[in-house]
Amino acid sequence: MSPFLAAVLQLLALIAALALSYRPLGDYMARVYSSTKHLRMEKWIYKAIGANPNAEMRWPAYLRGVLAFSAVSVLFLYLLQRLQGSLPGSLGFSSIDPDQAFNTAASFVSNTNWQSYYGEQAMGHVVQTGGLAVQNFVSAAVGIAVAVALVRGFARSRTGELGNFWADLVRGTVRILIPISVIGAIVLVACGAIQNFAGIHEVGQFMGGSQQWNGGAVASQEAIKEVGTNGGGYFNANSAHPFENPNAFTNLFQIFLILLIPFALTRTFGRMVGSLKQGYAILATMVTIWLGFTALMMWTEFHHGGPAFDIAGGAMEGKETRFGVGGSSIFAVATTLTSTGAVNSFHSSFTGFGGGITMLGMQLGEIAPGGTGSGLYGMLIMAIIAVFIAGLMVGRTPEYLGKKIGTREIKLAACYILITPALVLCFTAAAMALPTPAHSMTNSGAHGFSEILYAYTSAGNNNGSAFAGLNADTQWFNTTLGLAMLLGRFLPMVFVLALAGSLAEQKPVPETAGTLRTNKPLFTGLLVGTILIITGLTYFPALALGPLAEGLAS
Repeated sequence: MSPFLAAVLQLLALIAALALSYRPLGDYMARVYSSTKHLRMEKWIYKAIGANPNAEMRWPAYLRGVLAFSAVSVLFLYLLQRLQGSLPGSLGFSSIDPDQAFNTAASFVSNTNWQSYYGEQAMGHVVQTGGLAVQNFVSAAVGIAVAVALVRGFARSRTGELGNFWADLVRGTVRILIPISVIGAIVLVACGAIQNFAGIHEVGQFMGGSQQWNGGAVASQEAIKEVGTNGGGYFNANSAHPFENPNAFTNLFQIFLILLIPFALTRTFGRMVGSLKQGYAILATMVTIWLGFTALMMWTEFHHGGPAFDIAGGAMEGKETRFGVGGSSIFAVATTLTSTGAVNSFHSSFTGFGGGITMLGMQLGEIAPGGTGSGLYGMLIMAIIAVFIAGLMVGRTPEYLGKKIGTREIKLAACYILITPALVLCFTAAAMALPTPAHSMTNSGAHGFSEILYAYTSAGNNNGSAFAGLNADTQWFNTTLGLAMLLGRFLPMVFVLALAGSLAEQKPVPETAGTLRTNKPLFTGLLVGTILIITGLTYFPALALGPLAEGLAS
């Protein structure tokens, strides 16, 4: 069997698995966020934190809950790292330096999981399991909660109430993320991923010396790393490490976990707004972009010219032979079109155009299907922009899901789509203009610029994957990337929740003959075009200086 055919079969198997899980999981999540009942465990949590889960919140109160919880999480994780040297189970590792502790705390709380450290050489069991793994759960639950709040904004009318943040946070963690992660961890352990609290030990003799590894609760952290679209690896090699990703089956299974909730949330959306066809339209947009990017990536990596590439069956530099070009290409697209950031190959070693595809996937806003929650609300913002453009073309006040898109709504949507590119491009320009950050680049020219652009694209869009080749463990990068991650995560949430509150206050607009049918293929095409045009106009000059220049020169 040729490598290309094997890749196509993997893709078909992945699509079939996602299709089978789409309806039951999507409907289940809709029931979770629509239920008025609380589990006994949830009641204990509400009592412990002093929250009233039945109290409805308007958008400012909901936002205060998001920001307060996230601020406490950053502080807790920062202190846990700073005190690591004094904690049991630290494996003898010292406390983390202040700038790197801030970067890591900002990274995991913002669901980015950017890592400027070697996991197996820096973090002990307590920080890994009690700090990083916990944030893998709750940061993902925060993203889903904000998405559900926006959906309620569309579904409700003549009220500014969006639900209760604490109830949404706890339900997302207890009823969705934990059960799926438990099942995922069992599958990974059964397939060879490790799960223990072993200390540092030698694993063999290599070229006259020994190699040492520490154990850890890897499978359980790997499961939520993918289910919550987090991406931070227990080991520095991330999903290329055999302890995290043992074989081709676990590689495909991890891709499935990455895409599972973001795709299923479109059915949850359709169910909650009372129109499954609206959910299918959003799903069709996500699938179109995802399949298009996957096809492009496989084409660039399999058919890059040159006798060495032909003999190897494609561009194998930086890729695991266990997964090959196909498994690496599908994984790379899945992880950069979501906010996952996990990698099973080095994106810096992809072809020039292949590296550009990973960058462009993040620059779209990671909406196809995007992160847990963030992908859905990002796509709904783009849908609002699309109906606004359609309204301009026909001279009619735009409407979406029975809500008028007026001046306030379009300003909030515009702020949402502008904030992240501003962060990415401004930080990239500063890093290239100053002398010190450039010293961290391994390469010069177009590829070196791509290293810097990729880093801030990954941080600002809360992805977390690295291009490789860039030494990001410096005070400059730890600080500026940390700021980009926090601002790129929480500033857009301000606009999303404000928009949700504005929509919830409106009364429904009756559908007429002139209403744009947003559940039809025509709207899907308009939405895809809107996404690609906006992203292209925003990032094309920067891409032309990096991956496009490198691809055309090769």
